[in-house]
Parts: sequence; C-alpha cells; structure tokens
Amino acid sequence: MAAVPAFARYEVDVRRPNAARIHDFYLGGAHNYAADRAFAKQAVRIDPELPLVTRAHRLFLRHAVRHCWAAGVRQFLDLGSGIPTCGATHQTLPDARVVYVDSDPVTVTFARGLLRGEPRTCAVEADLRRPEQVLRHPGVMSHLDLREPYAVLMIDVLRYVDDATGQGRVVRRYRHALPAGGFLVVSHPAPVEQLMEGLSIEAPCVVPGAYSGIGRKPGRI
Repeated sequence: MAAVPAFARYEVDVRRPNAARIHDFYLGGAHNYAADRAFAKQAVRIDPELPLVTRAHRLFLRHAVRHCWAAGVRQFLDLGSGIPTCGATHQTLPDARVVYVDSDPVTVTFARGLLRGEPRTCAVEADLRRPEQVLRHPGVMSHLDLREPYAVLMIDVLRYVDDATGQGRVVRRYRHALPAGGFLVVSHPAPVEQLMEGLSIEAPCVVPGAYSGIGRKPGRI
C-alpha cells in the first residue's frame, strides 16, 4: 500500500475511495490506496473496459498536447485533471506552462505536492462547470497569459456536467474565451462536433469508447 505523502497526511481519508485516485490506479499510478483499488476492481467487474478506456483517453491527451505544441502553443489549461501522473501534460511537455484545475480539494492537495519543484506548472481548486471562476482564478491568471494562444483540455470530464448546467453552454464559454490560434481538446462519450463549432478540426484520433476532437480557433500562429 502506498504511504500517504506528508503534504496530504491531514487531508486524506484513505478509507474512502476517491475518483482521482481510482483514475490513477487504472493508469498504473502509485497514488492510490486499498479502498480505491477495491472500488476500481469492483467497477471493472461491471465494465471490464474501464482501464482500457482510461488509458486510451490518456494516450489521446498526450497526442493532443504534442499536436498543440507543434502548432506553437506553449500554455495548457487542463480541466478536471485529477492527479497529474502517468503521462500527464507537464510530463509530456516539460517546457510547457500548465495549470491543472480540479474541484476536489483532496485531489488538488495531492497535485500541489507532486508539482513541487515544477515552476512551470501549478494546480488550482476550481469548478470547470463555472468557466468564469476558472478563467478569472488568480492562479490561472498569474500562471498563464490568456491573451496569448493556449489549449483548453477537457479529457473525459464533460460527463460530469449535468443537463441543467449544460455541456454545450460550458464548452462554448471556454471556446469563446480562446484567443486566435488557441486550441480546444475534447474527449467525450458522445459526438463532439457541435462542441467544436467555429473551430477548425485538426489531427483526428480514435479513442476507444469515446469521441474526440482537437479544434483550433482561426487566426495567428
């Protein structure tokens, strides 16, 4: 069993499963505990494809951020990031500036501890369903220059946006906020074409069990 890191010792209840740590387990990470593994294994009995799909989303993330980097983008806003391990954005692109966003305080505590010594990367606690809260968060604004091209990453997170909030409404706000040359990257269980409205679709990639898209806002770069 993994030891609880000192930075999280007083904020982590290892007796209760945590979604981000379950995700980490499926990715083959080390930041998960007995309760997380037990829950994850039970879920796999219901849906044996869960680990495969989780890893496929991570492979798509790595493909997408490399594509954005090759297009000249050096900044990334990773929404609903979970614990940034096992091929996360900053590990794939060590020279990029990355802000990880998650609404779970335990997950953010883990992320901040893991990112110590990574000056180009930070983690903030905010709700991706509230774009204004995210885009105006002091941690986001101080770490990224939102006037310059950046990529918004929404990897397998839109299923957490309920109908009352509206997935399309949330994505539209992030899409409209992008400067010319910015990117929107989405993977989702449902088709993503409408979410990419007004963007040029680039670099198609197949994600088992999901739809995916890399859209670029017309303009410079």
